[in-house]
Amino acid sequence: MKKLFEAALLTALLSVVLSTAAFAKEATVHEGVYAEGIDLSGMTESEVSQAISDYVDGLKNTEITLKYNSEDSATVKAGDLGLEWANTEIAGEAVRVGQGGNLIKRFKELTDLKKNNKVLDIEYSVDAKKVKDTLSENCAVYDRKAVNATISPNSTGSFDIIEGSDGEELDMEASASAISDFFKNSFNGESASVALAVETVKPKGDTETLKKMTDVLGTYTTNYKSSSNDRAKNVATGCAHINGTIVYPGEQFSVYETVSPFTEENGYALAGSYLNGLVVESLGGGICQVSTTLYQAVLRAELQVDQRSNHSMVVNYVPHSADAAIAGTTKDFKFTNNLDNPIYIAGKTEGRNITFTIYGIDERPSNRSIEFESVDISTTEPVGDKVIGDSSQPAGYVHTQAAHTGYVSEYWKIIKEDGVEVSRNCVNKSTYKAVQRTITLGTATSNAVTSAAIAQAIATQSGDYAKAVAASVKLDGGAGALAQAQAQQQASDAAAAAQAAAAAQAQAAAAAAQAAAATGDEATQQ
Repeated sequence: MKKLFEAALLTALLSVVLSTAAFAKEATVHEGVYAEGIDLSGMTESEVSQAISDYVDGLKNTEITLKYNSEDSATVKAGDLGLEWANTEIAGEAVRVGQGGNLIKRFKELTDLKKNNKVLDIEYSVDAKKVKDTLSENCAVYDRKAVNATISPNSTGSFDIIEGSDGEELDMEASASAISDFFKNSFNGESASVALAVETVKPKGDTETLKKMTDVLGTYTTNYKSSSNDRAKNVATGCAHINGTIVYPGEQFSVYETVSPFTEENGYALAGSYLNGLVVESLGGGICQVSTTLYQAVLRAELQVDQRSNHSMVVNYVPHSADAAIAGTTKDFKFTNNLDNPIYIAGKTEGRNITFTIYGIDERPSNRSIEFESVDISTTEPVGDKVIGDSSQPAGYVHTQAAHTGYVSEYWKIIKEDGVEVSRNCVNKSTYKAVQRTITLGTATSNAVTSAAIAQAIATQSGDYAKAVAASVKLDGGAGALAQAQAQQQASDAAAAAQAAAAAQAQAAAAAAQAAAATGDEATQQ
């Protein structure tokens, strides 16, 4: 028996020695070694790596369902999440089974292999960026904003409370972590689902607070009775977009973001607006009166003004420096509710008046009042006229834009207690450009005489003469005006020539007198 055992041990040791010799050339995996279900027998380390890589690549089409909630989910491929083989070191580990360590260790591993297969676990990972991109594209679309509680005026003059509703929002970091943990610990190559982390977003506002929002914090009205119907439409449209807004503590309100886009579909029409010193037609013209009226109500509610710009030229519906212009995102009116309670903005247009009233809970002392005063620091009167051509209008067309006086002005806030002034602070300082009277002449014509007459009128930069030329164009194509201009030019040239000749003659006489005086001085000295 002892001899038989020794013979078996010798045989086993000999096989270990032979396998070691083979390993010295290029080691291959012993029979009975697996990576999950992959038989690795006889493979080199590089072949093992390729086999496992191919296996993992085949799993990239596995469907993974990302469950947002009980109703909403998105099904994606594992490859979309950046599925990869994580523990690549097992390729070397597979080769080393029965071929590493001392003879006894190798003998034991080979003996064990004959009894039980050695199965190595494949570990998986995903790409963090691809996971988040997939979540953003496929799952964040299910997010629902919380609807804040609000109030609405009723027929009795008070407000009805409208309860808010919860929202849902995907927790990106926690969801990405859940997906990563699933692939690391639970993924077996089969289709599966992963529950995402979704947070409940509670609405702002409670019934008790909203019931108390009956105090008028600030109100202001401006008139637009001289406006065209289209401008009046724009004022009403802008007011309607703002009406009914609740701004909670800490929230910022932007007029531009609320009333835009300025399109016909959004209720706007073409009307006058300022551009480079001119009044031009644009969609939404008149929206600045909306923002200006709200600005005045905000000042009286004593809310925090974050952004406000004056117009390039003065407007006629509020005192100087009391305006708030809107021009895209460069000129916007923004304010923040810096109070402890929400505010409600009510806007209405009636009888060509626009009014904004801001409601809330007024915690200011009852003996305290606010007034505002516009003070002009300097005035600049425009000089001369500006005559320009418009090729889109026919010859004979003339349009006059009145001159605008320029101002530098300040807007002051005055606080009184029991009717006595206790403080006076400058709210803003505004500069308005002085703009010349501008006359626009139509220049579209194929008549050379007419074209020359209009060009001559523009060159003079005289508004009255330009309007006379426009009238002449309608009578005789501008021939009379051009002839008159040429005659005036000739007379002017002749007068200039005569003046130059007289000046030259006077200069010559003065030179002769100076020479004679010099000769007399010489004779005396002699």
